[in-house]
Amino acid sequence: MHIHEYQAKTLFSHRHIQIPKGILIDSVAKAGDACKALEGDVWVVKAQVHAGGRGKGGGVILCRSIEEVRRVCGQLLDSQLITPQTNAKGLPVGQLLIEVGQNIERELYLGLLIDRQTQKITVLASTKGGMDIEKVASETPDKIIKFGINPLGDLSVQDCTLVAKKLGLNAELIKQFNNTLLGLYRIFTQKDVNLIEINPLIVTKENQLLALDGKIDFDDNALYRHKDITALRDISQEDEKERLASEYQLNYISLDGTIGCMVNGAGLAMATMDLIEHFGGSPANFLDVGGGTTADKVAKAFELIQTEANVKGILVNIFGGIVRCDLIAQGILQAIKTIGLILPIVVRLGGTNAPAGLNLLGESEFNIHVESDLTKATIKIVELTK
Repeated sequence: MHIHEYQAKTLFSHRHIQIPKGILIDSVAKAGDACKALEGDVWVVKAQVHAGGRGKGGGVILCRSIEEVRRVCGQLLDSQLITPQTNAKGLPVGQLLIEVGQNIERELYLGLLIDRQTQKITVLASTKGGMDIEKVASETPDKIIKFGINPLGDLSVQDCTLVAKKLGLNAELIKQFNNTLLGLYRIFTQKDVNLIEINPLIVTKENQLLALDGKIDFDDNALYRHKDITALRDISQEDEKERLASEYQLNYISLDGTIGCMVNGAGLAMATMDLIEHFGGSPANFLDVGGGTTADKVAKAFELIQTEANVKGILVNIFGGIVRCDLIAQGILQAIKTIGLILPIVVRLGGTNAPAGLNLLGESEFNIHVESDLTKATIKIVELTK
């Protein structure tokens, strides 16, 4: 689960990580008072959306007067912000964070993630902050500092100092850096975080270290034990279909193609989408109904797929392991009767009771193409959707 920048900064402040003074607003009428309360003569207006690249999309704007702040707030509030990390529709802007402008001396990067190769929580740091860290890693990997934390131990002040010295920080800044990194580590380990980062972590001309931006991605599977984090969820930033799917424990991601895919298992879903692309088609979604799917989940999956205007046909690819294919077939028939599916459909069943499931579908009154071979099934749905 993602949260907004202002929410991440609130968590930072609870760990005494230094952040710029800022005020969250949701109307233009509050902009002037916010600037006066913050004081200063330069402010930054930042759109609160769940996407990176906000600066490139016009969602982070430096203002030099209160009137300019008001004008910018009027432009951003209730708009759809399109960034390099959103789709063409963009994300709705319902809140703005107004912050005092800073005298920036240097921009650094600091983050924590789980490195699956080393199986350790790993500190990532760089003197190339403010840039796409993925680009820095690919083009100048020597600029990335990595430090793996002993999974049986803890992050120590000495570890933090080691990283700080590699970033070229002076003695005063090392103290602030150690506090910042230890704070991030505590949030990471205590709140079940997948990724936490500050980019940029700035050094000001006043010799202060400030988290100018903040991003935290939480592990969805652990949210049940963090009600305080779950309360931060902003569903306005989520794809409506993906949100509805999650209520039925369906993993659903909208794509731009024409072939709806219903598959059980993420690996099988990836293989299915690769085959569709290989034979000249394009998937309209990634939909994983899971290993223990039911007729109700199958019906909901069909309903979601059918609501996509760009879908011309559906490929169902189920491997019966835990579930029996004849039960899946009954679920498919029940779903079609319930929602009145009118799109061409190809069903490939493999595994437990697959022949019985295919016979059930093939003998039904509906126009369902059945196939036990995935390649043949894929070629068929590509033909039907051209």
